[in-house]
Formats: sequence, C-alpha cells, structure tokens
Amino acid sequence: MNAFVLAGGQSTRMGNDKAVLQLRGQPFIEHALDKLRTLGFSPRIAGNRPDLAAYAPVISDNYPGSGPLAGIEAALGVSNDDLNLFLPIDLPLLPTEFLRWMTARAFQSGALATIPRSQARPQPLCAVYHRALLPSARALLSAGTPKVMRSVELAASETGFKIDIFDIETVVASLMPSQEWPAAPSVRWWFQNVNTPGDLRIVALEESAHIQ
Repeated sequence: MNAFVLAGGQSTRMGNDKAVLQLRGQPFIEHALDKLRTLGFSPRIAGNRPDLAAYAPVISDNYPGSGPLAGIEAALGVSNDDLNLFLPIDLPLLPTEFLRWMTARAFQSGALATIPRSQARPQPLCAVYHRALLPSARALLSAGTPKVMRSVELAASETGFKIDIFDIETVVASLMPSQEWPAAPSVRWWFQNVNTPGDLRIVALEESAHIQ
C-alpha cells in the first residue's frame, strides 16, 4: 500500500495556506505526514504544491484546478501498489490508530474503495482506493465533472469491485472496549475539517483539552 497526503486546495475560506498553519508548533502538512510515517509509509504529497517538496515528494496534478479527484488521479497514476491510502491535510484530530485500522480493513476486503462515514456523511478524501479507480477518475476529469464519489460509483459499476462504506461511530463503539482507539479526542471531532479561522479555533481548543 502507498500513502498520500492530499494538499491541493486553495485555502480560500481560511485566507491563509492551510498546509503551513501551525498546531502545537508544527505545520499541518507535517502533522499529516507524521501520521502516515508512524504507520510505516513513505508518504508523498498529491497536489500542485512544489513549495511543499521540502516536506515530502510532490505528485503534481494532471488536471490542474479540478479539485481533490485530480490529486487522487495523479497519485494512483504513479502508484506501484493496488491499494492506496489518502489523508487530507486538514484533519489534525484524526487518530493515527484509526488509519491503521482502516488500512487493515482495506487489506482484508480488497474493496475498490474503503470509505469512512461520519455523522451520516461519507468522507471520500480520507479513504483507501484501489488502482482500479484510475480509469473512471480520468474519464470524469476529462469530462469536467470531477466528483470523487461519482468516480467511485462509476468504477464499481464498470469493474464489479465492491465499495466498502462504514459508519465510524458504530465501529468505534464496538471496538472501544478493546482499547483500539484513544479515549480522546471524541470520535465526533475526528473529521473536523479546518476550512475557516473558526474551525481552527475549534480544533485548537479540542487539542488543548485533549493534551490536558
């Protein structure tokens, strides 16, 4: 399995580059890369961000300006493994233990896509994708309809691979007695995206409470 950090967003709602925002004295890009390195990966960065090459190798988009699907397509295009883990840059409260568990699930199922669902909403930017997704991703990008979930559905219909979408609240509740997950932060915060200054304040407060 390969691993990639998705870092191609424009940070328009934040007003500042999210990749270098500081949390605990470390930029977001380092937080994301460190999670993947802890799992034994040599992660790369997917997105048109040559300025981040000092942190990890950068895979540039083949379809610039086409959103996260362009980053996924570019990463799958250079991957030498069937399964590929993707982590967006703006989920600093997501536990590394969850990523470890999700990669194990993906290995066991061999699904086209292993996608968590948080509070009834799929989280397709934090997922494991099979390289069989690549043709549908390219087709939609070429057609100007770069939707990640649509790409997954199209690939499933064309390949016969299954899609594995699971509710993290149910999984966490079932595994908590075995100490699979850290006690904090609460699962409700795991998929707290940092898109605005208000989001950053929420994450910083929750992170501070967790450390204490």
